[in-house]
Amino acid sequence: MTHHGAGLRKWTRDEEKVTAIENDYRSAELTEKERAMLSYSVKLARTPEAMEESDVVGLRNVGFSDAGILDICMVTAYYSYVNRIAQGLGVELENYWGKNE
Repeated sequence: MTHHGAGLRKWTRDEEKVTAIENDYRSAELTEKERAMLSYSVKLARTPEAMEESDVVGLRNVGFSDAGILDICMVTAYYSYVNRIAQGLGVELENYWGKNE
């Protein structure tokens, strides 16, 4: 389990949904809007050079406002940045991040 998964479990209180998202969000039971957000975030985190205007348009088409899209983009970029710093320095997470509380 990732430490992000632990936070999502606390927020949603839905163990099955979070586990499904961790395993493969594409086959998890999600709304069209949730799936679009995750697809955008995964693409931005893994292949930022492949991002196109159509990715933003896709989020608008499922109901995200420009402010919401900016939030998704900034949070994804921030976590990508912080994770790379931690990975680059060999930082290990505290034990409590992996616990399901």
